Amino acid sequence: MAHKTITGIPVSAGVSIGKAFFLNRSRFRHLPRQTILDTAISGEVARLHLSFSEAEIELEAIRRKVPKELRENALIIDSHVMILKDPKLRALAEKNIRELCINAEWALEKAVSELREAFSALQDPYIRERMEDVRLVAERVQARLVGAVSDISSLQSRVVLMAHDLSPADTVDLELDKIMSFATATGAKTSHTGILARSLQIPAIVGVSDLEESVTDGDLVILDGFSGKILVDPDDEELEYYTDLKLQFEQYQKTTIRFCHLPGETRDGFQIKVLANIELFEEVAQVIDNGGEGVGLYRTEYSYMNRTELPTEEELYEEYRDLASILAPSRLTLRTLDLGADKLISHYGALDESNPALGLRAIRFCMRHPQMFKTQMRAILRAAVQGNVSLMFPMISGTQELRYAKDLLQVCKQELAIEGKEFNPDLPVGIMMEVPSAVMIAEFLAKEVDFFSIGTNDLIQYSLGIDRTNRHVSHLYQPLHPAIVRMIKYVVDAGHQAGIEVSVCGEMAADPFCVPILMGMQVDCISLGPQAIPGIKRIIRRANLQDCKQLLKDVLQSSTVTLTNRLVRETIFKSFPEELTFYTSLLDND
Repeated sequence: MAHKTITGIPVSAGVSIGKAFFLNRSRFRHLPRQTILDTAISGEVARLHLSFSEAEIELEAIRRKVPKELRENALIIDSHVMILKDPKLRALAEKNIRELCINAEWALEKAVSELREAFSALQDPYIRERMEDVRLVAERVQARLVGAVSDISSLQSRVVLMAHDLSPADTVDLELDKIMSFATATGAKTSHTGILARSLQIPAIVGVSDLEESVTDGDLVILDGFSGKILVDPDDEELEYYTDLKLQFEQYQKTTIRFCHLPGETRDGFQIKVLANIELFEEVAQVIDNGGEGVGLYRTEYSYMNRTELPTEEELYEEYRDLASILAPSRLTLRTLDLGADKLISHYGALDESNPALGLRAIRFCMRHPQMFKTQMRAILRAAVQGNVSLMFPMISGTQELRYAKDLLQVCKQELAIEGKEFNPDLPVGIMMEVPSAVMIAEFLAKEVDFFSIGTNDLIQYSLGIDRTNRHVSHLYQPLHPAIVRMIKYVVDAGHQAGIEVSVCGEMAADPFCVPILMGMQVDCISLGPQAIPGIKRIIRRANLQDCKQLLKDVLQSSTVTLTNRLVRETIFKSFPEELTFYTSLLDND
């Protein structure tokens, strides 16, 4: 039996066995405090500014390294760059140097402490959580100030990385030839670090209690990314068991790839389209390689990020046209801009909002900036001449917003016709169903669009009233909550009764335990990250629609998540035993 077993939240499946290596962030807790002479102030201020600049250059370099399939998550790195550029933190540290005659390291530490105090006084938990980003950014500057080098760079062999926490930039910057997995003392299931770990396909656990007290450098550990366990100094029997489990999982992954190009069809003939969520042209190759049958969600925001001027209609047209051409005859669904909240563009600057997630974002942002909205819609209309293109509006909460957007689309068509430019007048138009109010009027909305796409990430967040990235409440992010299952069923039925297609494009579409329920609803399409397509296709092809319908019927009678999870576990045990072996812990978070 292992010397000690500690547990955390599993965020990326897999097993690794190796020596532990602790990334020692505690070095910043003992920063030197020095009083300086008046004559040294200017030099210390210059050193502070230089460190900010170097940290910014470092982050920009990391951002460029983000794999194309992870670009959505690079937005959090963008936000860290924005914090570095924001004068508040730097000015506060500089003020401390000048007024208190202290060294730059301590001045910055004091500035962070002062900001933390100000943040903690705010009522909004979302804003308070942003302080964590400020702290991570300050740590990066501190590292430059103290001349710290990456501990990882000195490693000679692959290790199981342990850390108090890892920022998304840290995660992207991991040298995968030296890191086989990682565990952190902080973090939540749906944090960006967890999402990045899954995308990088390395086992990971976050929120591990007693991690720093229980593990030291050089300990032999087993990291179980299925259950969230870390076994410190395991015995021979445990080593044998986990070595076998690791091999089984590797074999399972190879099997999923082998059959990923076959259609998404159940054993009894029900067909469901398996599409991909992407945001970069370069990702199309991965979609095709992994058996994706088109793109169900193209996030168009990236073309607007990291630039001071808005893209022109011609730029957007060429991007969309080329994408449609290479995918044709497979479909391409272009979601109009979902800006706001944590996704901002330099052209409009930061929004001063107390709660951005409920503020000026997505369709609301576009309605505030109609000319920008029209530019994008004109480009989509023109590109739709090529291939099988659809347009989708995000975050529609009622018919008024939808009609405004459609009216503006009609204006675009009239303008293009007058200008003699070629466009597709019959461009299919759909909406994202991700706000509870839209769900409750789904039958009205269905009469005015060509398709629905259910964005389960936001739908769950808004319906259950939780921030899925907030570690204090992220455990309440429950896709199989009875309310969520019923809401999705309501939307699917409303869409089908109106004769329109309904797809699901949130993380539920990539969850092995949710897909059978979605199939029971006879959802027409699911759209998910390209890397998850092979595994989900395997489940679809081994399922029977009638079994899924029965599962859904039973689930709809459940009053609790616990009961639903039990029902799903029983079904998975009968039909997909491998998935139960590898992913059963996903059901244990009741």
